[in-house]
Amino acid sequence: MKPEIKSGIAAISLKGRDKGRVFVVLCELDADFVLVANGGLRPLSRPKKKRRKHLRAIGHELPSLAASSDLTTVTDHDIRMFLKPLQDPSHQNPA
Repeated sequence: MKPEIKSGIAAISLKGRDKGRVFVVLCELDADFVLVANGGLRPLSRPKKKRRKHLRAIGHELPSLAASSDLTTVTDHDIRMFLKPLQDPSHQNPA
């Protein structure tokens, strides 16, 4: 079973210019779109609007973001440190 695309979960981009990059889902905009950031090219100040169907959830959650919808407690550095070990290609799930 695939993990659900929800706030605080790590996901890989499947389509677009950012294909293969790992992001954290910040919030859900509606049934089709979410906002994602990775703390580097896509900082919290400039998140990317992405379709859910163009993301594949990895299954890891950023606890401070999943627990609250308050983005002021999370920094770009926190996101980069969370995503760093997930960017290794051998770590990604084959599904």
